[in-house]
Amino acid sequence: MATAADELFGAEHVHAYRETDGEHGYHWRGTTILLLTTEGRRSGESRTTPLIHRTDGERWVVVASKGGTPENPSWYENLKANPDATIQVKGDVLKVRASTVEGEERARLWSLMAEVWPAYDEYQAKTEREIPVVVLSLR
Repeated sequence: MATAADELFGAEHVHAYRETDGEHGYHWRGTTILLLTTEGRRSGESRTTPLIHRTDGERWVVVASKGGTPENPSWYENLKANPDATIQVKGDVLKVRASTVEGEERARLWSLMAEVWPAYDEYQAKTEREIPVVVLSLR
């Protein structure tokens, strides 16, 4: 059964999540969401994006899918320019450093993410780019 939180998207999702420390927005469509705040690579302004995540030990894993479009999402390009970011997980706001994983680690973490969001496999089939898997570690 769908809940109001399942219908959240974009800026509305960010607002509801922040206002309630994740009470509304952490659980979304059978997955869990964190808020990633990056520095705009051109504007220098803070940009916040709600992203599906899973944990891997003491790290958070996110996927730069953009629905399988040919280009990477802006938040990923921002992280490539400056890997230092902030995440909010429920009520906790944490400073993190991003890194893109490759090879066997990417394959393992991709599988972990596709378990909770099977559409990632569909997104990868739609695009020629290898969709980046990003690990966020405390700094």
